Amino acid sequence: MSSIFAIAVVAAAIIALVFAYGLSSWIGKVDEGNDRMREIAGYIREGAMAFLRREYKTMIIVIVVLFVLIGVGLNNWITAGLYVVGALLSVLAGYCGMRVATKGNVRTAQAAYESGMSKALKVAFRSGAVMGLCVTGLGLLGLGVVFVALDLATVVQCVTGFGLGASSMALFGRVG
Repeated sequence: MSSIFAIAVVAAAIIALVFAYGLSSWIGKVDEGNDRMREIAGYIREGAMAFLRREYKTMIIVIVVLFVLIGVGLNNWITAGLYVVGALLSVLAGYCGMRVATKGNVRTAQAAYESGMSKALKVAFRSGAVMGLCVTGLGLLGLGVVFVALDLATVVQCVTGFGLGASSMALFGRVG
């Protein structure tokens, strides 16, 4: 991979993650509503985070088992390691997305109550965009760093292992 292309890929990933952070910060500044709304939102956030903690405990077992199966079964520890990297970045994206989604829900409701559909849509759309930008940014950053760190002859291993890890963890998130 040419160095200019590698730099562009990593830069695009960082821009996506910085933009996601900026949207998350903007959402955090939107009014949460009255005390009752904040209380209910707190319960929702607490439940969502408890769910993620429980789900991630199960996912760790799956990650370890698949890491060993890929490493031993295919006799390819690079692909197995990349599976773990893809899985962990996918888990991180899911965590960031859930944090912002639970933060954005009450703010969307308050924006709809206070200012109508236009502001509510802006808050909701930006809340969802954070998850998309995290998935894209972390995936691109992970693959970009992997491509730079490994020889181009291992591109198939990179995409196969990394993609399997990322997509299997995303599947867990969807099922949950």
